[in-house]
Amino acid sequence: MKKRTILSALALAAATLATGGALTQTAQAADAPGVAFVYLGNPGDAGWTYAHDQGSKEAEAKFGNKIKITRVENVPESADSERVFRDLANKGNKIIIGSSFGFQDFELKVAKDFPDTVFLHATGYKKAANFGTYDVRMYQGAYLAGVAAGYVTKTNTLGFVASVPIPEVVRNINAYTLGARSVNPKVHTKVIWINSWFDPGKEKQAAETLIGQGADVLLQNTDSSATLATAAEKHVHAFGWDSDMKKFGPEAHLGSVVAHWGVYYTAAIQQVLDGKWKNDPVWWGIPQKAVNLEDMNTSAIPANAMKDVDAKRTELAGGKWDVFTGPIKDQTGAVKVPAGKTLTDPELQRLNWYVEGVDGTLPK
Repeated sequence: MKKRTILSALALAAATLATGGALTQTAQAADAPGVAFVYLGNPGDAGWTYAHDQGSKEAEAKFGNKIKITRVENVPESADSERVFRDLANKGNKIIIGSSFGFQDFELKVAKDFPDTVFLHATGYKKAANFGTYDVRMYQGAYLAGVAAGYVTKTNTLGFVASVPIPEVVRNINAYTLGARSVNPKVHTKVIWINSWFDPGKEKQAAETLIGQGADVLLQNTDSSATLATAAEKHVHAFGWDSDMKKFGPEAHLGSVVAHWGVYYTAAIQQVLDGKWKNDPVWWGIPQKAVNLEDMNTSAIPANAMKDVDAKRTELAGGKWDVFTGPIKDQTGAVKVPAGKTLTDPELQRLNWYVEGVDGTLPK
């Protein structure tokens, strides 16, 4: 590595440590285009950041020394992130990827000052000439988990540990409930919001409370393995989220809703390298192999449930049916999605109501 490159890496490390982050960088050729990943947490969370890091490693394996990857961990969703994005842009990275919703405004602000750099942002909705958004349809995997849960539950009460009340999370709660009630109309879902993406202590407390309320199958839209581990302690069932979490509670584990971000990362990087990248929003799911319910526990899930999960997975893969295809009612019994209609992506991105079968009220 040339002296200039070493100094550059040291300068970026110093800037990152000043914001409380941690940095890793691959030792590729100095003239290789830089691809930088900015993480909210660290890959040790076994969840969200781990899944994105696996995606970055998939891209690294595909492109080898054609790119130079930098990873910055533990970056808060605040003005601190703006400094990290700006520093990465100043270092000449060709592609900069912000992998958390709260980075959106800070990343976009920096993007406007670096028009020749491509900025990619996970789960956002804003757009600029050099700023594109991407997401995976986790709700499709949540629906499949719900189908399995609808068969496994003995109390007809499901639990959901929720992070923050944004449409992304509401979609997953609703999809989980719709899947369960498609095979077991008696099911109800109880929800506890912890107002954090990653707080294993709060996640454990929420899971314990839900189990105390009678929930015997849990799902979460949070970033740690605490929900599954708690289910294992209490001898009920749960799913992994973002990655395969089976090792945290093998007997409790019914399957994991896994995000395969590498499918998108390899495609986007190739497009940029080929000069063919466009800033059109990308939202991939089961048809593109970006999401799946995996490592299902056939000793706990009955054969007819496995058959129904596989049938729904096939329907989703075909793209002719989606989770939010009507008729769908809200909690009051009013039809929100008529028969034959499917919510559009803009409607899904504004979703702010619970489907029939979800207990409680949505936080304001």
